[in-house]
Amino acid sequence: MADDAPTNVAAPNPFMIGITLKGASGFDAEWLTPRVYGSTGDEVAKRVIELVKALADNGVIDIVSSASVKMRESHKSLSGDSAPKKFENGRVVAKSASPATGPSGDDCSHGRKLVDKGAWAAMFCQAPEKSAQCEPLWRQNDGTFKAK
Repeated sequence: MADDAPTNVAAPNPFMIGITLKGASGFDAEWLTPRVYGSTGDEVAKRVIELVKALADNGVIDIVSSASVKMRESHKSLSGDSAPKKFENGRVVAKSASPATGPSGDDCSHGRKLVDKGAWAAMFCQAPEKSAQCEPLWRQNDGTFKAK
């Protein structure tokens, strides 16, 4: 029975790289995400080059792109295009069509975001750097907004 056991078992390749070939810069662009394995870093690097050339030479990239276009055309959303997206606080969120503006005389040039929690509401500056943010405007009893 000992003769039936394999004598040479290949170990899995210790090196792997995943690459992303993105068709455009938007969130709706098609992606190809192949993984390449090898026993050394050099082998993986050479295989990545070989794979990318083969994908292009054999028309895989063009076929995936064409298939993506057909898929989008045949599966149009009933509600139209989705809202533009942005990255905020570690999450992807919809961009508002235009930044909220404060009351007349508000000099915040970054735009403001309304946060309404029912019992309180405030308009916060949208400057990316906290140190550059303008003072928040808080809802008053009469419904207007002003800084404290």
